[in-house]
Amino acid sequence: MKNGEKFNSKRAPQAVGLYPHARKVGNLLFLSGVGPRKANQEKIPGVNLDNNGNIISYDIEIQCHSVFENIRFILEDAGSSWENIIDVQVFLTNMKDDFKTYNKVYAEYFKKNQPCRTTIEIKSLPTPIAIELKVIATI
Repeated sequence: MKNGEKFNSKRAPQAVGLYPHARKVGNLLFLSGVGPRKANQEKIPGVNLDNNGNIISYDIEIQCHSVFENIRFILEDAGSSWENIIDVQVFLTNMKDDFKTYNKVYAEYFKKNQPCRTTIEIKSLPTPIAIELKVIATI
């Protein structure tokens, strides 16, 4: 079986490891985990860090908008679109405090297209962020 074509978007932040932004297999596009970091920017939208890189405070709403924009960039640059999303896995580091806001922002972006969704709370993510999405779309 063919491994699938790799895609990277210059508009999305560079991966923090050895993996592409997305891979196409058949008519499916599998996105790697995408957070709110911005391409070619050190400061993470909605995150305030101390001198040691620890999170002082964060704004989940700003992070959600940034993640969704990065997802859109990757989808478009790989030849797909927001409307083609069929499955979303969401990783939150603070379900109790952030789910309500995240769910509100999510509803703004997914009014028309309503993919399957799983939301999971995890202890931490590889960078100092509060949300990451893993997406599957058709292409």
